[in-house]
Amino acid sequence: MSGDKVYLDTSALLPYYRKEAASQRVQAFLDTLRPPVLLSDLTRVEVASAIARWVRMEEITEPQAALLENTFAQDAGAGLFLLRPVTTSHYQQAEKWLSARKTPLRTIDALHVACCWSLRARLVTCDSIMHQAAITLGLESLLLSPDDAK
Repeated sequence: MSGDKVYLDTSALLPYYRKEAASQRVQAFLDTLRPPVLLSDLTRVEVASAIARWVRMEEITEPQAALLENTFAQDAGAGLFLLRPVTTSHYQQAEKWLSARKTPLRTIDALHVACCWSLRARLVTCDSIMHQAAITLGLESLLLSPDDAK
């Protein structure tokens, strides 16, 4: 289905920019790919939200936040990532799946899966619930679990 197209959800993108349990796995996986990696505009908003939360929680400083934002923007500008819009059809597909009540997907995750589905890409996530839901819905999905997971 996906060929070599890969859609990274936010849970798999953030460990690329900040040391987290899955950072080494995410980095190793991204090193195997040929850019661009597909993201949605939803991811851009979620990255901004995560950075703002990290600053509020005093996990990072304002200068670190600015560096993260600039690095993400530079990576996208350099062609590492290709940001795709979230459209009405994505909302409709997400609503259809949520209304079917076959998965425990929540709104944002259903939108990510719908974006991935419409792009005919393989989902790459660190979220086991999203991973399993994607498989249930017939998508190819790769779960990048934390480095210490066996």
